Amino acid sequence: MPTPRRAATEAEIAAMASGIRLRIIRLTFSEALTNKELAGRLDRDPATTLHHVRKLVDTGFLEALPPRRGTRGAKEIPYRSTGLSWHLDSSDRGIDQAIFEAYLAEIADVGFDEVQQTRLVVQLPDEQVAEFETRLMELVDDFIARPIDPDAKRTAIYLSKYPSR
Repeated sequence: MPTPRRAATEAEIAAMASGIRLRIIRLTFSEALTNKELAGRLDRDPATTLHHVRKLVDTGFLEALPPRRGTRGAKEIPYRSTGLSWHLDSSDRGIDQAIFEAYLAEIADVGFDEVQQTRLVVQLPDEQVAEFETRLMELVDDFIARPIDPDAKRTAIYLSKYPSR
């Protein structure tokens, strides 16, 4: 059974309607990162990144962990994703665009040669399309619920459903 999702609030929708924020959520899912580390991975200015981090903390998508000392002794605050985005029904067009923007940026980062892709067209009655979506979400939910192995290779998946003409 897919994880029950609740409707996203306006503040949550606004927070997720940014490709860079979605990338921050993904980067911090299995590893706590500081603002400086996030800025480096995203090739962004730390001040701009901090603006996005604060918005994600304020809306519950990130949590600040206890401060730690950096390599030069400065206090650093690591942030980790709370997993909230996975529990929201956020079928907002602005979020859809942000998801696609985040996907394209991630593909640019890893290089197109690293992408495995396929295309599939199915022709099903409406009730079977609903079944297909439900079973697909059950599969994804099953893997999301598994414990994170910090030594395992991270794999990203982008799924898109649209009418085929």
